[in-house]
Formats: sequence, C-alpha cells, structure tokens
Amino acid sequence: MSSMIGQQRVYDTLAAMDIAFDYYEHPEAPTIEIAAQFYRGEGTTLCKNLFFRNHKGNRHYLVIMDSRHEMDIHSLEKMLHQGKLSFASPERMMRYLGVKPGSVSLFCLVNDEQHEVTLFVDEQLMKAGKVSFHPNDNRASLVISGDDMRRFIEQIGNPYEVLKIY
Repeated sequence: MSSMIGQQRVYDTLAAMDIAFDYYEHPEAPTIEIAAQFYRGEGTTLCKNLFFRNHKGNRHYLVIMDSRHEMDIHSLEKMLHQGKLSFASPERMMRYLGVKPGSVSLFCLVNDEQHEVTLFVDEQLMKAGKVSFHPNDNRASLVISGDDMRRFIEQIGNPYEVLKIY
C-alpha cells in the first residue's frame, strides 16, 4: 500500500466520522525523538505508538500513550496475560496495519479491516485535550481533539482496552 493511499484512507475515515484535524507536514520522523523536533500545537499530546505481537505470534497489539512517558514492557506483559511480548516485524506491521516502521499510529487501524489488532490506550491519554498522530506516513502529523480520538476508537471497531500503562 502506498503511503498516499494509506493517508487518503485516514482522511476519508476521519471525514466519514466528522472528525476535524489540523495537518502539519514535516521531514520524515520515524521515531518519537525525531517527531518531537517537529512537534506543534500548544496543549497537544504527542503520542507514542508501539506495535507488539505475543510470543506465539497469533495476537497483535497496538499500544498508544503520551510520548513523555516510558513503558515497562514487563508490566505490560503481566497486564495482558499473553506471555512474552516482542515488537512486531516490518512484515507483520505491513500485513496488519498497512504501514512501514516509523509510521505506526492509532490511524493505522483504518487498514485493519478484520479488526485483528487489539488497541491498548493509556488511561492518561484518554484524558488529553488534543492529540497528535501520523496519518499512516511519518512525513506528516494530524492533531485532533481528545474527544474525537475517543470517538475514533469507539467507531473504528477494533477491540480496545484502557489501561494504566506507566
């Protein structure tokens, strides 16, 4: 899937959900550290997005949280009761989320038509006023309201759970 097709799917989905966004184009930002250099939007929470698989490789998880916090993977493993977790390979990322490494975000769920990926959202992120995610391409960021993020999560159809991640 080309990044333009992936981006358009995000824009079409947001339009269908009547979710407004601010668009910011920037140089490629494949890591949260690089993305922070281009961070815009006073009062906006820059989000960290991590894609995992369980030890059997038969379950996949997208974890989103405030980028200012570290996540303890061992604590997450205990919360999920799925045994050892590892980062999913680029091939799995493309298969389940339709993106390459460095472009994972909440909006990738538009590509998971079978709803095979379970979303875990940190409870503090659910309280954010505004949030920022890549639109399936790490050369741009979209800012939406926290209310719209919560609505997106409800309407996209993937199973999700709100957890205290850190």
